Amino acid sequence: MTIRIDRIVTRGGDTGQTSLGNGERVPKDSARIEALGALDEANAIIGLLRGTLPAGRNAAFIAWLQGLLFDIGGAACMPASPPRPLPHAVAALQAMENEIERLRADIPPLRSFILPGGTPAAAHAHLARTVVRRAERRLATLARQEDIGADIPACMNRLSDYLFVLGRHLNDNGAADLTWAPASPPPDPA
Repeated sequence: MTIRIDRIVTRGGDTGQTSLGNGERVPKDSARIEALGALDEANAIIGLLRGTLPAGRNAAFIAWLQGLLFDIGGAACMPASPPRPLPHAVAALQAMENEIERLRADIPPLRSFILPGGTPAAAHAHLARTVVRRAERRLATLARQEDIGADIPACMNRLSDYLFVLGRHLNDNGAADLTWAPASPPPDPA
């Protein structure tokens, strides 16, 4: 597929509306545009995570996930009844589950909740997970208004699971995880 974008400045959004993939004009704060914006944010933060990873299997998988998020956005920007199916959804879900299990094989089970952080790459994975969860919530809002199918929510849920496990993997397979403990009195500032 070849895509050509000749113009960036169109002035089409100057009045608070934007176009969907089918040409329909909608308010920029509609549930669909909110969901598409959250998907864009998720893809951007995953791109930041990708920049922290050395070349290899994890970076290649993250690159593939960015393409998957674009596919999800493409499906979500085209209102249809029934909804447009997400290409290769079954294979995408299986690929994410396989990667989760591959990474989990070397990570001990959790004995506590963990805090986002640790290595810079793990912190980026945890941040990406939270942004993906926000996109998932925006898609859930859209799904209450119209049918978006089951593939998109399932893929978003699996993606956040993958990012959580990746974060633990990037924290020396959980050894550098920051474990949560109930709050105690704050440290003495002196």
